[in-house]
Amino acid sequence: MILLPSISAEVGRLVTPEPPVQPRHVPKGVIAFDLDGTILDSVGKISDVAADVMHRAFGTPPEEARIHYLATTGMPFEAQLAQLYPDVPAVERAGTARLFHTRKVAEAYAKAEPFPDVPKVLRRLSQMGWTMVISTGAEREMADLILEREGLRYWFEDVLGSGQGTKREHLVEYTRRYPGVAVYLVGDSRFDMEAAASSNGVTAIGRASSLPGWALTPDDLKRWGAIWADYSLTDLPERLDQGFGQGKRVTGELAPTAKMPRIRATPKASAR
Repeated sequence: MILLPSISAEVGRLVTPEPPVQPRHVPKGVIAFDLDGTILDSVGKISDVAADVMHRAFGTPPEEARIHYLATTGMPFEAQLAQLYPDVPAVERAGTARLFHTRKVAEAYAKAEPFPDVPKVLRRLSQMGWTMVISTGAEREMADLILEREGLRYWFEDVLGSGQGTKREHLVEYTRRYPGVAVYLVGDSRFDMEAAASSNGVTAIGRASSLPGWALTPDDLKRWGAIWADYSLTDLPERLDQGFGQGKRVTGELAPTAKMPRIRATPKASAR
């Protein structure tokens, strides 16, 4: 239950306590969209910011830092740093995360736009009777502002962000708020696919991506649990309506190369 005071094991920080939202019936089903890399074409810009922040803080070469960031994306940045730099004191990681969030807003979110297919897809899904929500590792307040800025907030019933728990906790909460219907998570990362696959009653859908030096293909996302994946979401409404042909989640072995090792911070002096 994400609305009670708790500490997330994945993030190591307090989750904001909030009054519980009463469950309610919806006529068709629920689609939870990730924000970065799924609704918003922002991952490339954010990864550049993350690489520079990690380079300056820990001495990791920028391109190496960028790949490590992309390999662990889908988690809140605090959790990424805890996984990538476990030997760095938590207070130092926390300061680095605060700087990243500030720069992310000024240097990435200020310029990022929704993928071209998004407005039409959201409109079509709404016409079909789907209830849509957001589950993001970004701050909920920032997600709200971006969606309002782009004229998309209207389509979403709820937004849960980093202050409301992890993506797995979001999915537990959404299945509680909207009982008795199908729930889908549309995301762009291995973390998204595994969060859905490990949540009872949730099915994963993937947006594949290709960035310089980094790509996640539809087959990658299906191997991690997606029932359907493509580089565009244009066909998503019709595929949902058709039940994806077989109507069950595709499963498979996890790609062994996708798990990133711990990396050590290089002494800062070497980065100068």
